[in-house]
Amino acid sequence: MRYVVIGAGAVGGAIGGRLSQSGHDVVLVARGAHYEALRRDGLRLLTPDGTHRLPVPVADRPEAVELRPDDVLVLAVKTQDSVAALDAWAPRPVAGGGTAADRLPLVCAQNGVESERLALRRFRRVYAMCVWLPATYLEPGEVIAPCAPCTGTLHLGRYPSGADETARLIAADLEKSHFLAPVVPDVMRWKYAKLLNNVANAVEAICGPDGGEAAALVRRAKAEAGAVFDAAGIDRASDAEQSAVRDGKMDIRPVAGGAARGGGSSWQSLVRGSGTVEADYLNGEIVLLGRLHGVPTPVNEALRRTANECARQRRTPGTVTAAQLTRIVDAD
Repeated sequence: MRYVVIGAGAVGGAIGGRLSQSGHDVVLVARGAHYEALRRDGLRLLTPDGTHRLPVPVADRPEAVELRPDDVLVLAVKTQDSVAALDAWAPRPVAGGGTAADRLPLVCAQNGVESERLALRRFRRVYAMCVWLPATYLEPGEVIAPCAPCTGTLHLGRYPSGADETARLIAADLEKSHFLAPVVPDVMRWKYAKLLNNVANAVEAICGPDGGEAAALVRRAKAEAGAVFDAAGIDRASDAEQSAVRDGKMDIRPVAGGAARGGGSSWQSLVRGSGTVEADYLNGEIVLLGRLHGVPTPVNEALRRTANECARQRRTPGTVTAAQLTRIVDAD
């Protein structure tokens, strides 16, 4: 199989880079300065086992990729960019006839739980991936993936549920490429467990590392999320289940030549000044479920709104302190 990674940022770059490094056929899809750096110099992947310069083929648009019937599309853009990406790739022709939407498997390697629904409106074969993969993309052409001995844990399954031979083949390739890749029939349980942790992304993006008051806000946001999940009857993997898979297998270690890890995906969006952030599909998912099931979610609503304001105004993490953010939350 060939892997076409749509969105070669931190997650997409790490997955595509490791697959390429282990001998698999990969195409990275990127934009702007990142595309130019990848096209000119290849992907610079920094990991605890060394710095790898990988000459991975790269494209800047769907029309630049001639799709094959053995391709796997890996959607790794932020969820706010999913609709545009899905609409661009779904009608693309595949060699031998048909379109990508009809013939190719699409793997949603993203935070949140909404992209799979968006994809299933367009693609016949959708797979969900729960991404536990600390990685950083701040400089064009460079991705830092600091975990070892495994680069990340990528639970995989058919959406909305089930497991099949395609999932097992993809997982086998990932397992040969420094990843844990359990194939599970209930993959959304794992994605909801990840979402519970991802409500903290907005706090980190807004405040940066800010100590005690930031931690208190995270606890409040997660408590709201747990209450919403319970009201909605949403099951999620337990902390013990997650620890049993990951503990001792993916520890953050020093990376030679790479900066210390600063923050997660939302923090990186603000540092890069991208103008958007994924809060609508993390904290906003909690708000949506709360409104559907009659559970107040004022903390997550304030975090969603404030993170979006910071992104639109190109504000860097830390321009709002945890104390200020707490006052914003409590004013709602």
